[in-house]
Amino acid sequence: MTRKPRYVWLADQLRAPILRGDMPPGTRLPSRTRLARSYRVSEQISRTALRLLVTEGLVEARPGSGYYVRDVPDVFRICRTDSTSGSGLGRLAREPLGTEQEPGTTPIVERLGLREGEPVYITTSRGLSADRPITLHRSWEPASLTVGTLRTPYDASPDAGLLERLGSAGHPVDRVVEEVGVRVLRDSEAALLGSAPGIPVLVVERTHYSGNRPVETSDLIGTADQCRLLYKLTLARPRPPRGRS
Repeated sequence: MTRKPRYVWLADQLRAPILRGDMPPGTRLPSRTRLARSYRVSEQISRTALRLLVTEGLVEARPGSGYYVRDVPDVFRICRTDSTSGSGLGRLAREPLGTEQEPGTTPIVERLGLREGEPVYITTSRGLSADRPITLHRSWEPASLTVGTLRTPYDASPDAGLLERLGSAGHPVDRVVEEVGVRVLRDSEAALLGSAPGIPVLVVERTHYSGNRPVETSDLIGTADQCRLLYKLTLARPRPPRGRS
């Protein structure tokens, strides 16, 4: 019989009391050093075991504080629709984090059909629930589209939507493409979401087109255990059959 890796065995020892309810939500787990001493394993093994419980959604890592048993997370349904390109955040509050202009890099320049290094505007915001970040939104658009106008992400009114802003700059949006996938949370994203790097996240890549030209692309990122995508699509009504003449 094949023996379990030591980190899997240690994760089993910690998982059992959590599932039994002996360690209620909010309970702080022993530190990596203490676990290593108590179970006579290396700190690398205790670290890997804790990360495994994080990926399972049973434990959360709080930077600078430690590992805690997670409460059953609320589920947030993020509405996607074919009739608007609004935030789609539902009951989440949008928190703008700012806009910067930087040279575009791969893979963003590929999504926008640009050359490496062409300037893009990067706009970042978060979706909050009770001041807690749930989603992260980052968008990129070619600076050349609105440079020298009052329609850049810097200059436009906060109430102006993307479609209105680009349309008034001469780039009417007539098509939206979305691709949905799952990957792990990156370090820079984890800092903004207050989560641990490496946990599974749901990613919606949305690109707006004006004709055949991509004019904006974005990533909507949310933890896989808390976020659901709700699609509302309009179906064309079938034409009634013509009467016989």
